[in-house]
Order: sequence, then structure tokens, then C-alpha cells
Amino acid sequence: MSFPKVKEARQLNDEQLSNRIIELKKNLANLRLLKATGRLEKPHEFKHAQHELAQLLTVERERQQQAEAEKTASASTTDEPVSA
Repeated sequence: MSFPKVKEARQLNDEQLSNRIIELKKNLANLRLLKATGRLEKPHEFKHAQHELAQLLTVERERQQQAEAEKTASASTTDEPVSA
């Protein structure tokens, strides 16, 4: 299993992105439980899940910043005084 590509994360829509983040967080909690009980067979899955989660959170944050920037840009253009 190779690391997921960030390009794949950027292709997801917002709903799919948030669903995948929730799914990975649940998976990490399950992996922690398996590790604590000594039943974890593939310890590399931690690294893969954490890596993918970090990518998804990064993409989500990029989208939030982009939306804020667009909001600020549109607000600044509409608040300009009209000269006579």
C-alpha cells in the first residue's frame, strides 16, 4: 500500500472530503485500540492513515482560506465609495 496522493484529495468535493476525514479519524481510533490491546498486525497503517489525514486536513484548510480570501475581496470591492 503506497501513500495516497494529495492530487486525489483535491479532486474530492467538500462533503466527500469531510466524510473521509471523519472516516480516517475513526480508523485511527480503532488502530490505537488494536495497538493498546496488542492485536495490531500492520503497524504501518498508522503512518498511512496519519499521512492521508494530514493531506485531507491541509486541503480542507486551503479551501477555507480561499473562501475567506474571496469573501474579503468581494467585500472590499463592494465597499468602495462611489465618486460623483
